[in-house]
Amino acid sequence: MVKHNNVVPNIHCKKKWHGSTRGPLKVKLALNQASKKKSRRLARAAKAAAMAPRPVQLLRPSVHCPTQRYSSKVRLGRGFTLQELKTAGLTAAYARTVGISVDSRRTNRSMESLNANVARLNEYKSKLIVFPKRRGQIKNGDSSKEETSGATQVSGVVLPLAKKVDEIVMEEVTAEMKANKAFTSMRVAKKESKVLGFRIAVENRKKKD
Repeated sequence: MVKHNNVVPNIHCKKKWHGSTRGPLKVKLALNQASKKKSRRLARAAKAAAMAPRPVQLLRPSVHCPTQRYSSKVRLGRGFTLQELKTAGLTAAYARTVGISVDSRRTNRSMESLNANVARLNEYKSKLIVFPKRRGQIKNGDSSKEETSGATQVSGVVLPLAKKVDEIVMEEVTAEMKANKAFTSMRVAKKESKVLGFRIAVENRKKKD
């Protein structure tokens, strides 16, 4: 029996697993998981084929994570600022037509981030192939016929961020390094600091005499 002012135990584990019995279905099964995975893959492939040779994803800027704890980490942001686009010689309307994401709300807080994203835009512009609006009518700003014929679709992240690899620097051990005794140096420095006040007092006493 229940002790004190507690609920009388009335648990039951009879869940409704099928629709032939009365009441709403309480257990949802994921029996279509494999077929949904296949349909999503086919939908991604159809979308990429429909927009080929344009890249599926947009070009994103490199930004620092918010808060002091994660500000040292760099990740891909939402879009380039208007100042970054202007410095790179682009407009927001034109950037959206060539696969560059634009974020009008973000602002630059340092010259380092501004220069890094401008360099990222210039690298993208150097690799960009612009198809003419009408076939055979090449205008100013469009790529040549040879470049458009050899264009391939970029899959995945456009210009992914390069991860820094911390390499171990190997140095040769010299005779000076071997002669240096760290423990002895620490003990001597400790004793020197301990008797420093006494030595200053002795020197002051000698000056007075």
